[in-house]
Amino acid sequence: MMQRLGMLENWLATQVGLTGFSIEAASGDASFRRYFRVTLADGSTRIAMDAPPEKEDCRPFIRVAEKLERLGLNVPTVYARDLEQGFLLLKDLGSTHYLDALNTQSAERLYGDALGALVVIQACASEDGLPAYDEALLRQEMALFPDWLLTRQLGLELFGDEVRMLEDVFELLVANALEQPQVCVHRDYHSRNLLVTPSPSPGIIDFQDAVYGPVTYDLVSLLRDCYISWPMAQVEAWALGYFHLAKQSGVLRDQDEAHFLRWFDLMGVQRQLKASGIFARLNRRDGKPGYLKDIPRTLGYILDVAGKYPQLSGLAQLLGERVMPRLAGYASD
Repeated sequence: MMQRLGMLENWLATQVGLTGFSIEAASGDASFRRYFRVTLADGSTRIAMDAPPEKEDCRPFIRVAEKLERLGLNVPTVYARDLEQGFLLLKDLGSTHYLDALNTQSAERLYGDALGALVVIQACASEDGLPAYDEALLRQEMALFPDWLLTRQLGLELFGDEVRMLEDVFELLVANALEQPQVCVHRDYHSRNLLVTPSPSPGIIDFQDAVYGPVTYDLVSLLRDCYISWPMAQVEAWALGYFHLAKQSGVLRDQDEAHFLRWFDLMGVQRQLKASGIFARLNRRDGKPGYLKDIPRTLGYILDVAGKYPQLSGLAQLLGERVMPRLAGYASD
């Protein structure tokens, strides 16, 4: 890591031409990328991204940043790049994440801004250059749940009827995702990737994994967030507010509220299975145990909605009887 930091500082000085700057860690994330805040001689700041090229590819980040910036959204402008070394110099959007600022007083305003920006993405961002969020990718993601959470993290062995039940649930969730209108999907549109900024707000980051996929995916990421939760009635009210906004913007056309909420609920189950598996993988493979505390909240969303859908009764039973008790030692709010 120190070697990479030295390479980054040398690049900023010799290739970018910065002088009299200081650099400090800004944040890391769940990948191999690291971020540093660079303070220039005049006191202004930039963000330097370190993405080791053997682990990360900066090109999708650049491509999506330029796509969203053209729409007037507040994303990090790319000031300088070195793809061979894996370095980017970016606009600094600040350090106040939605997660830091959300409370009962601020939620309506902050979510209003985030939903407005999401409509712009979905109504205006083209699919050019975006991978399809297809059946293969949806299944690959859901497989993280049995592979990493159940087997490797919890040591659970599934019975034959449980294996068949999961296969049926996966079929249901794939069909639900693929029948929706397909749009530009940020794929991690939640409180840790949205920043409170001067207008236009929010600042939007961590969009390099964007795909062309289901219209409710980013809405679920935002409103059934793995890191902060709200009452079910409030979440449904926000989701329906978005539904009407999306209809006005042409993102949605003939759908009714009940059908839209079904899409939303079942898309959430797909994402929550995926996310819980990713959190377990971050612990077991990458030595990052901090995400384990978010698994009970994440899987709790599935239990919240399962009673509305008979096809989810077996999954709810598996979670309630065999999974959640083993997660009892993990922190949750």
